[in-house]
Amino acid sequence: MTTALGIDIGGTFTDVVLIGQADGGRTGDIHTAKVLTTPDDPATGVLDGVAEVLATAGRAPAEVSRAVHATTLAANLILERKGGPVAYVTTAGFGDILVIGNERKGDAQKYDLFYTKQDPIVPRYRTVEVTERMAADGSVVTPLDETQARTALAALLEREPTAAIAVCFLHAYANDHHERQVADLVAELDPARYVALSSEVWPEYRELPRACTTVMSAYVGPTISGYITALEAGLATQGVGSGLQIMGSSGGILSSATVAKRPVQLVESGPAAGVMAAAHIGRISGIHNLISFDMGGTTAKAGVVRNGEVAIAHEFYVGGPASAGMKQINTGYPLQIPVIDLAEVGAGGGSVARVDEGGALRVGPDSAGAVPGPACYGRGGTQPTVTDADLVLGYLNPDYFLGGRMPIDRARAEAALAGLAEAMGRSVTAAAAGIHEVANATMAGAIRVVTLERGIDPREFTLVASGGAAGCHVASLAEEFGIPTVVVPAHPGVGSALGLLAADVVTDHVRTRVIPATDADPEAVEALYGEMEDDAAAEIGAEGFDLDHVVIQREIDVRYRHQAHELTVPLTGNDLAEAAAAFGRRYRELYGIASGDPVEFVNYRVRVIATVPKPDWPTTEVAAAPPPVHSRRRAYFNAGPVDTPVHRRVDLRPGHRINGPAIIEEPSSTTVVPPTWCGTVDRHLSLQLSAAVNAGGASVSSAEVTTTPSS
Repeated sequence: MTTALGIDIGGTFTDVVLIGQADGGRTGDIHTAKVLTTPDDPATGVLDGVAEVLATAGRAPAEVSRAVHATTLAANLILERKGGPVAYVTTAGFGDILVIGNERKGDAQKYDLFYTKQDPIVPRYRTVEVTERMAADGSVVTPLDETQARTALAALLEREPTAAIAVCFLHAYANDHHERQVADLVAELDPARYVALSSEVWPEYRELPRACTTVMSAYVGPTISGYITALEAGLATQGVGSGLQIMGSSGGILSSATVAKRPVQLVESGPAAGVMAAAHIGRISGIHNLISFDMGGTTAKAGVVRNGEVAIAHEFYVGGPASAGMKQINTGYPLQIPVIDLAEVGAGGGSVARVDEGGALRVGPDSAGAVPGPACYGRGGTQPTVTDADLVLGYLNPDYFLGGRMPIDRARAEAALAGLAEAMGRSVTAAAAGIHEVANATMAGAIRVVTLERGIDPREFTLVASGGAAGCHVASLAEEFGIPTVVVPAHPGVGSALGLLAADVVTDHVRTRVIPATDADPEAVEALYGEMEDDAAAEIGAEGFDLDHVVIQREIDVRYRHQAHELTVPLTGNDLAEAAAAFGRRYRELYGIASGDPVEFVNYRVRVIATVPKPDWPTTEVAAAPPPVHSRRRAYFNAGPVDTPVHRRVDLRPGHRINGPAIIEEPSSTTVVPPTWCGTVDRHLSLQLSAAVNAGGASVSSAEVTTTPSS
């Protein structure tokens, strides 16, 4: 039996899962802990959660053989502009590239008469130009002037004593020699200085995204490195001897050594874990097309899994403005790394509600976070939040929050809502219902981005929920889009932490060589892939995996000549002709036309995967009696207050059926089954919700639905 830890830090709670796994992969015991996040020192919350879950499980720290972590630290450093100072070193004549940036605006800014361009990621005065030049084919046009470079770097290091150094030379993706020479010079002048090289972070062509990716890696790198070092030291002090692995933005697990070289790959670490959790639930449940919905305390995220595969994007934007809680597309700074394709909105359990200048009710993106938290936590918060609204509506049990370990106060929630209700001219209950509905509308925006705006019909997908706050909202969101089935897996409130233990160890590599398909030399291309695969295998091997049991995936970016953007298609073996044909088919599928223009190969991608045992908890136990009703309480639905049966999740067994309205409680989350919906429990202990008409005409609960006006 091996013991694995999954650790996920959210804006409000830190979740820890401990799983015992027998040889052969069958999951034994599962234990969970949910503790308040400690924003000033996130490692403290992690160590508290680890200590709690080990004590609950009766396991010694030395028994832990694997620890996997997801964190939003990198994203928060960028969003809140709290990263360290960065100096930028580039080729002479290209010092203004970060200042010029992109000429295009986001869709929401096209008609903004007061638009102000975003500040450059590095101010011009911290940019140094070095005499050197590479050609696109990697040949040297101008050798590095070491004397000039040394003088310029010495002045920079003296002027900016705390700045990390980001080096991005023209065409360094084709030849990294000059970048490495500069790194050696910096190490000679200031050995402790943090340096990020574009050729090491992500050697893919396009100057602005490559520069921004390198700068962002330097921006978050020192803080990320310090945090991981401190966390590993803290775990070691507790007696946990396993090394720490980190969830990357692409949904694969990275070693701490890989993160040290490419910390920017953690930018979407936290959100990626939720998508991987949903993908795993889909896998064990036989669901191949699903929408992941992860609602925590600060944000809600949505992603898509099609035919069992998570969608991966190769360029995205960070640090852009938000509009009504939604990150605006194509705003901010472009990054060029593999990342799970998802959408995120500022609507979570801790999102603050307010009435804006026009009298409209708004929810988010501001959050009460863990400190002071929603008003009902009794930790000093006074502003009304989504959690306060759900409590007033009767969805949450004030005496069973976190399984009773953290009682919450309905009176404080009502007091926080009172001012908002007065501003709205409504009752406190009506204001709570309004907050619930507006939060749902905001979160629906995330689902709309990853489905309807991508040409995907959400009605053909299953919605899989995770996150502590998701269960109170997920059925209403499914109803909004006509999604027929919702899956709420076991332990949904710690779903992302479970997803960490279902993700494989992955390393991604890329090279750029623009080659006309007619001129492509299969042997040269094979040598390029072989080089990347050797590098990737070395990284995977350093983690202790048997290289005879890894999976190698090849992809290639293809375009028509004279086009500026590519499509990524799989490469089977080294069949370049089939890759060109697959590109043509994919192009026609996306754009409805084909072209007779010549085809070019541009980027060559390798993903090496070391598979790990996946958690599963199938049971052959079948419900022998109807699910017991633990209690009843008044909850509010569209028809008004309803005397609603409350079930405990721990009492549910495969085959159990619950007709709505009903509430299902567990320590990490609460699931609401609305009227005209029903839920059934499957063999993996997932709760499958569906509208009654889609479930064979199931009747609603016998609970009396009244139409008494809300008080």
